[in-house]
Amino acid sequence: MFSDFNGEKEAKHNSKKKRIIIGIIVAVLLIGIVLGVFLFKVLRKKNTPDKKVKDRPDLQVMLLEPNPYSRPQIPLVKVNGIVIHYTANPGATAKQNRDYFNGLKDSKKTKASSHFIVGLDGEIVQCIPCKEISYASNSRNKDTISIECCIEDNTGKFNKKTYDSVVELTAWLVGRYNLSCDDIIRHYDVTGKLCPKYYVQHPSAWKQFKKDVQDYIDKHGVKNTK
Repeated sequence: MFSDFNGEKEAKHNSKKKRIIIGIIVAVLLIGIVLGVFLFKVLRKKNTPDKKVKDRPDLQVMLLEPNPYSRPQIPLVKVNGIVIHYTANPGATAKQNRDYFNGLKDSKKTKASSHFIVGLDGEIVQCIPCKEISYASNSRNKDTISIECCIEDNTGKFNKKTYDSVVELTAWLVGRYNLSCDDIIRHYDVTGKLCPKYYVQHPSAWKQFKKDVQDYIDKHGVKNTK
């Protein structure tokens, strides 16, 4: 009978101990969740620019015809970056590059396209809606907006009109998707491809480009409330 009493007492003790351990585990998990949410908000706020450009630049909407080679109409669910490219065909216009992408539905030579093409006169042509992927940035097609830039010669350097329009377009897209200038990358940064050529071969020029985008946001942006 004394043994039964001790056994019952030990069982109650073990049950109480188990409840305490479970309580500690639950508390630790809750603290972890709270800290995780807090850190997420802090980091998000840190990476979110203070200003955003709200006014869309002038552009010509010339969407590609839906097809498996250049406009597959696959949804672009989340935009995490802006990728800068160059066309690698000196002298070709934005319209000519757009027509090349559109013609892939017939030629079936390859899969290629871009959301936007910026021409030699600074004109901006939109080829694909921003809610769809383009075939431009390999593994980052799924979460980036692509910008192709026309060039005058084999150096791959953007002329002033092209450069200024790319800066404006990129600044607007950064604000539209609540990104920061750290989210602007080159095709080179995804695959190691020499694209955009001049801005791979001249890292200081690429650094200046990103600075110019930030300066544009600082000058023309409004307070970012998100």
